[in-house]
Amino acid sequence: MPNRARPAFDRSLASSGGATRDGQPISYNRAPAPDLAPWIARLYVTDVDAPADYRLECGLFCDTAFLRVQLRGDWAAQTADGERQMGRAALFFGPNARRMGIAVSGSFTSVGMALRPGTCHVLGLSRLPDHVDRLVDVDTLGQSTAEWLALFKPGASPEEWCLAMERHMRDLIAKRRALEPDPVSTRFEAAAFTDPTTSIAALARDWAIDQRRLERIVRRDFGMAPKQVLRRARALDMASHLRGVADQDEAEALALRYYDQSHLIREFTELFGMSPRQFVETPQPLITLALETRQARRLETIDRIAPGGIRPWQ
Repeated sequence: MPNRARPAFDRSLASSGGATRDGQPISYNRAPAPDLAPWIARLYVTDVDAPADYRLECGLFCDTAFLRVQLRGDWAAQTADGERQMGRAALFFGPNARRMGIAVSGSFTSVGMALRPGTCHVLGLSRLPDHVDRLVDVDTLGQSTAEWLALFKPGASPEEWCLAMERHMRDLIAKRRALEPDPVSTRFEAAAFTDPTTSIAALARDWAIDQRRLERIVRRDFGMAPKQVLRRARALDMASHLRGVADQDEAEALALRYYDQSHLIREFTELFGMSPRQFVETPQPLITLALETRQARRLETIDRIAPGGIRPWQ
C-alpha cells in the first residue's frame, strides 16, 4: 500500500469549503431534505479562488449522475465523445465507468446535485446507459439552462444555493408526478456502499428476486452491469482512503477487498489511469472534492456517522 505523504492542496487556491487536516480540499456538501432523499443523493457547492492564469489539470470519477451548474471557470472535459469545452453552463453528467479528465482555468464555481440511482428513469430525463462517461446540456433533457442559472443569486450563501436547488427539484418532481425509484436499486446502492465484494447471485437469493431481473434493473438505474458497479465502488472507497477522505478505521477492511497488492494495482490503474502510488503522489483537488462528497454520503448511508455529523477526516 502506498505510504508516502499526500501533497498538500495548492495554497495558491482557496476553497470556500475548507480543507481536511492534511490540506485536501472540501466542498460545501450535505444530504438533501428528507422529502427529497428518494431522488437526490447529495447537494454540493464548490467555490475556489485562483490566479487568473492558473490552469488545473485533474479529473472526476463519480458513481451517480449529476446535474451540475458551472458558474465560473473555463472548463474542459475528456468525455466518451471527445473533448468538451464550456464556460457558464447547466449540464447533465452521466455516471463514470472510469476517471474522466477535467481541466479548469482561473477561479471556478460549480454547484449541483448527485441523483440517486433510478431518478433519471422515474423523472423521464433520459436513458442512463447512454450517458456513461458523457455530458450534455440540460436543455437536451427538457430542462432550461436559463432557469438553472437563474437559481444562483450572486452573493448568496452556499446553503441558500442548495435550498434553491431543492425548491427547483420539488417543482420538477411534482410536475412529472414522479414515483420513488425502484426499491431494488435503493437496496443495491446500499449493498455497494456496505460490501462491494458481495456476489450478485447472493444478493438475488437474499432478496428473493430473479437474478436476471436484478441485473436489468441495475443496468437501467446505474447505467452499467452490477459487477461493474461493485468493482467501481471498491475502487472509489480505496481512492478515498488514499486521498485522506475516508474513515481510517476502515483502512484494513478496504485493503482486504483485494486479493493482493498486484490485484489492487491492476484494477486501480485500469479505472483511474494511474497506479495507487501515482494517485497518492499527484495533487488531485477536483477528484478529492468528489470523493469526499461521496464518502460523506456513504458513511451516512451505512450509519457510520450521523447525517450532518463530523466526518472522520475533518
